[in-house]
Amino acid sequence: MTDPRLGDALWAALARLPRGSGVIFRHYHLPSAERRALFARIAKVARRRGLVLLRAGAEPMRGETGTHGRRGPGLRTWPVHSRREAIAAIRAGADALLVSPVFPTRSHPGAAVLGPVRFGLLIRGLTVPVIALGGMDADKARRLKPLGVHGWAAIDAWTR
Repeated sequence: MTDPRLGDALWAALARLPRGSGVIFRHYHLPSAERRALFARIAKVARRRGLVLLRAGAEPMRGETGTHGRRGPGLRTWPVHSRREAIAAIRAGADALLVSPVFPTRSHPGAAVLGPVRFGLLIRGLTVPVIALGGMDADKARRLKPLGVHGWAAIDAWTR
């Protein structure tokens, strides 16, 4: 997940992602021209490194592989915080779900978290890949692997 908090660490994070990983471009705060320019730079890196690049937000971007949280062409991921939202997202055609917040996160301080048990119950039996989000890092992802999680997403984990 891109975020202004990453600053220049964004480029190092993109360089560390394994081939086939996904990047969800956010950067909502930028004016359209700057947002497009940053997306184009990230798209160039994504193509070179074999990364999937999804766009969050309403404005289509050249080079996007798909969208996050809205209908559009290509791969579609959906943010999910409850079982009800998960079912609705699958019915809406989501190819994968980002379920959050699994653990406490700086992005949403004080928000209620799912924790591993409620996360496991929420995703049990879902028919699309699930990506864990919220306070995630590699160690926490390993803890969730037995629950059937497909992968994990993060912002702060890339700055450590």
